[in-house]
Amino acid sequence: MGRWDKIIAARRENVLAALRAIREQKLRSFLTCLGIIIGVGTVIVMVSLIQGFNQRFIAQFQSFGATLVQFQKFEDRFGGGGPPPEEERLRPILTLDDAEAIRRYAPAIAFVSPERWQFQNVDVRYRANRTNSATVGGVTHYYPDANHHFVQQGRFFTAGEELHSAQVVVIGIGIVEALFPHVTALGREISINGRPFRVVGVFEKKGGFLDQGADQQMVIPVGVFDRIWPDTQRTYGCVIATIPKKPEWVSLAMEQGAQILRDRRGLRFNQPNNFAIRTPERTIRTFQQITGGVSAAMIVIAGISLIIGGVGVMNIMLMNVTQRTREIGVRRALGARQTDIRQQFQTEAITLSVVGGATGVAAGIAISKLVGVVSPFPTSISLAAIVAGLVVSGLVGFFFGTYPAYKAARLDPIEALRYE
Repeated sequence: MGRWDKIIAARRENVLAALRAIREQKLRSFLTCLGIIIGVGTVIVMVSLIQGFNQRFIAQFQSFGATLVQFQKFEDRFGGGGPPPEEERLRPILTLDDAEAIRRYAPAIAFVSPERWQFQNVDVRYRANRTNSATVGGVTHYYPDANHHFVQQGRFFTAGEELHSAQVVVIGIGIVEALFPHVTALGREISINGRPFRVVGVFEKKGGFLDQGADQQMVIPVGVFDRIWPDTQRTYGCVIATIPKKPEWVSLAMEQGAQILRDRRGLRFNQPNNFAIRTPERTIRTFQQITGGVSAAMIVIAGISLIIGGVGVMNIMLMNVTQRTREIGVRRALGARQTDIRQQFQTEAITLSVVGGATGVAAGIAISKLVGVVSPFPTSISLAAIVAGLVVSGLVGFFFGTYPAYKAARLDPIEALRYE
């Protein structure tokens, strides 16, 4: 038998011995590895949630067009983020005239859609049915093309209806399900904050993030919107959604639109923009920075659990060294070297930790799948997180098993044989 064959055989025997010890002392082994199980399981669940959030968020934003460029007064803030700073509050609003200027003087831009949105205090009814979760937009007839948000049933309102502020509405599929569970929505008259509107179209299904998102939207001509919510025009103005003529012209569309707005606001070359520009890429990157921060915090918590688990592994291995002192003396008397003893105990510690890590991986996958089934939170199992969990648990066993292994290897053979 060659040298490497002997090493592999010795390692295999050590691993089998460790697995036998785990099987014989199930409760003690479980309690020893509990910290590692919790730490690795936490990492698996956290990564699956964050990855699921990122994938859903990216899919939602890209469903409105990967080339969407939107000009707005305020910077994006996720999760509320508190009130905007004073500099943003003092910015001039974007207006319909700004949108018209971009449409006329930005040759790289194909469609321009000025929009106002009302997210709160919206009461939508059809006979006895009602919904309070609707978002109402005041838009122009350019909205579908500029937002890749097209009508699936019926039609969008026309330029003529927009010009005469006709009381017509296009609604999302989520509103259809709430108001018209058994009848067609087209041609029906609904009430928006007490005003009658005729449904002329139903948007295609988009899906959403945690809620139904775009499927809960409804849009009306901007003139009618301003009569219902005049404060929105004065306070927030509008956002201006644009689409470049070619996908590779996103940067050019941003530059041309920004320059037009800077010229209209009289900004000098050394003054920063007093408006915000949002693209799917920028928004996704900001969101991922936030989820990355959450991930870092969760990893710290998981790391604490792993350290506690490592201390438990070291304690149990020290106890094993004490209980097996005579065994160590017998092995040394039969010719075992210090290296053999050290490798035996270190292999047992690593095996114990990896078993705990594998249990944590299994628990994390099960919890992630359960969360994905019973809650609106999206999850996505990461193979990289599974591998990392097993590797880290092995490293914890190696690190915290080193001291007990060296202590066992340094025992005096004669004293060990005399130990009772």
